Amino acid sequence: MKNPDRISVKFLGAAGTVTGSKYLIKAFGKTILVDCGLFQGLKKLRELNWNRFPVDPESIDLVLLTHGHLDHVGYLPRLVKAGFANEIWGVGPTLQVAKIILEDSGKIQEEEAKAANEKGYSKHKPAVPLYDLEDVAETLPFFTEKVPDQWHEISDQIKVRFRYNSHIIGATFIELQLGERRLVFSGDIGRDDDLLLFPPQKPERADYLFIESTYGDRLHPHNAEEQLLELLQAAAKRKGTIIIPSFAVERTQMLMYLFWQLRKKNQIPNLPIYMDSPMGTNVLSVFAQNPDWHKLSGHDAAEMLREIKVLESYQESMALVTDKNPKIVIAGSGMATGGRVLQYLKHYLSDNRSTILLVGYQAEGTRGRQLLEGAPDVKIEGEYYLVKAHIAQINGLSAHADQHGLLNWLSELKEKPRKTFIVHGEPTAADAFRTKLETEKGYYVRIPELYEEVYLS
Repeated sequence: MKNPDRISVKFLGAAGTVTGSKYLIKAFGKTILVDCGLFQGLKKLRELNWNRFPVDPESIDLVLLTHGHLDHVGYLPRLVKAGFANEIWGVGPTLQVAKIILEDSGKIQEEEAKAANEKGYSKHKPAVPLYDLEDVAETLPFFTEKVPDQWHEISDQIKVRFRYNSHIIGATFIELQLGERRLVFSGDIGRDDDLLLFPPQKPERADYLFIESTYGDRLHPHNAEEQLLELLQAAAKRKGTIIIPSFAVERTQMLMYLFWQLRKKNQIPNLPIYMDSPMGTNVLSVFAQNPDWHKLSGHDAAEMLREIKVLESYQESMALVTDKNPKIVIAGSGMATGGRVLQYLKHYLSDNRSTILLVGYQAEGTRGRQLLEGAPDVKIEGEYYLVKAHIAQINGLSAHADQHGLLNWLSELKEKPRKTFIVHGEPTAADAFRTKLETEKGYYVRIPELYEEVYLS
């Protein structure tokens, strides 16, 4: 006979890799999915998105979202398409960001399938999207807003609380109370020194801890601004354009804020600055609608937008791509996997005066990672482009906590967790963080494998 009190957790993503966050919890007769992200990066990972979901989507009672990034919400329309038809809980700004990201993802899926069919560079005949905008539209009605810092009842024995976690607007960690036991899912942990967001809250109790390890093997440099100034000055001397592939959520707004601050102090070259990301523009409106979630006042936002030109239309974007004058362009996407930045890369990669500046995490298998690792050419929309531009990276601008930040996030736990599961990290980062937790904190730590199921006493 099955033990009705037994809790199981199955790792359906972000195990042994950074992307595809999905944790399936079964307890007290309920099946709950924490996060529902897309696999990104390496082809072998992206192909997992096409596999049949490991459990019947109709059997899932509820989805809980830590935040709105694609690798945490991007699989939702596929899940709904396969039969899931229950509520999806998250805080207000997370659901707003998720809507923006999913609509963009659906559009990209459609465009990529169409381009592959027109140019014949897909092995599939015909190429079809993973999901389309109609699937996204059918997903959004399941979104159910929950306020942070309050317990929300799922059943007599299960309740959940969402708590502020910095990282991006709306990001939370999730405390899931299952009878007497508390599971904490860290989501993505932000930084104490974030320019736009408040420091993350910290859990006080975690019987079972599921913690990310994106930067579990390193510390962020403290001289990110100095590095940025040096790069900008060198690029200006070459009379080149600076292209910054940037995540539309948080990174773009943070860069705009940083450039505006540096411009106010007359510290950066007097080049025009453009933001070319429709998603980035939409996320600015999420900031405006949620003033309690960040530090950017309405007055500062208005002043910043007077200094940085936000491109509205595709025509403006195409005109800027071919404009020969030196400039700074912030454009999505952050790992150069899609978005308007691809048009700039096609145009500027072969220009040895220009600089491609990478400012965030570059997952294995992405164009950003290829550029970072010195690829002589990169493939964009079926064609190869020579890399002659200067490729630079600044790590200190990441929205993820580094190893010190991750350890600090655990500093208010009154007791050690019974078990800690390290997720959302490449193997070297996860392993380094495991060693740190074992030696410095005496934790019992596991690095789960993809599709592994564990039982919690």
